[in-house]
Amino acid sequence: MRLYYKYSEYLKEKYGVKVYKLPVNLQVTCPNKDGKLSRESCIYCSACGAGFESLPSSICIREQLKRNKTYIKKKYKAERFIAYFQNYTNTYMPLSQFKLAMEEALIDDIVEIAISTRPDCIHDDYLTFLQKLAHKHHVHVTIELGLQTANYHTLYKINRGHGLAEYIDACQRIKKYGLSLCTHVILNLPWDNKRDVVETSKLVSVLNNDQIKIHSLYIAKNTPLAKMYLDKEFELSKDDYISSVIVFLEYLNPHIAVQRLLSRAPEEETIFCNWNTSWWKLRDEIEARMIEGQSYQGKRYDYQNGKAVHDLANQ
Repeated sequence: MRLYYKYSEYLKEKYGVKVYKLPVNLQVTCPNKDGKLSRESCIYCSACGAGFESLPSSICIREQLKRNKTYIKKKYKAERFIAYFQNYTNTYMPLSQFKLAMEEALIDDIVEIAISTRPDCIHDDYLTFLQKLAHKHHVHVTIELGLQTANYHTLYKINRGHGLAEYIDACQRIKKYGLSLCTHVILNLPWDNKRDVVETSKLVSVLNNDQIKIHSLYIAKNTPLAKMYLDKEFELSKDDYISSVIVFLEYLNPHIAVQRLLSRAPEEETIFCNWNTSWWKLRDEIEARMIEGQSYQGKRYDYQNGKAVHDLANQ
């Protein structure tokens, strides 16, 4: 039995060849930064959002894709590609501008468009366009939502600017239009406990996510979170994180593909990231712990479809 459903397996099954993401950096911001909701942003958000590996947004979309494609095709031997609109909130722009950006990404060998955004920036008009784009150009569309946690108290603490209702609404709308859904979660937020990790796993499972992206909390320089960390308001335990990943996977629907188990961020941009350990070493440690404990994705996935009457239904 496999430990967990790796994203690379998911892509190979879906497309039949090796597929790799090409990051795209748009000139966009976030309603939690520009004053629509707040000017303070999430307490962990760096000045560049999440786009550490992206080319400058001043370069046009097609040129970004072509440059990244040339590099990644040579390095990773990929045959097809996903245009990944990664940085900040990529549906937070006028619909006319959004349409142009998505259409510009349709270069040769692009089989999918992935769009990273917030739950409160999902609107039917944008989804209608994406559904038509997918059918017209025979590309898949995945929307990646930043949730982080099912603990709404923590969402308030980290200044996300939305709660669980917005996330649930966004998931239901995305699936209604036949688009793929991915959710981002952080499994070691200082205000969460293991119960919150379990509930987050159960929530993303019952809302029919196709993929999940698991993050370890890194601390970017010059953020409110950095000040809290330097003031020793919390500590981050590697063992606690590993056990959180394992329990999250055990409750996760086994058909949900796992994009990653850890965050990655450049050392020069952070004051803390992954306990100064390479991400792949930590991944290997997580997998070794799972093997030792006979753990696997979906081991405790027994809570849907009326758990209390499972046995009665067979009588």
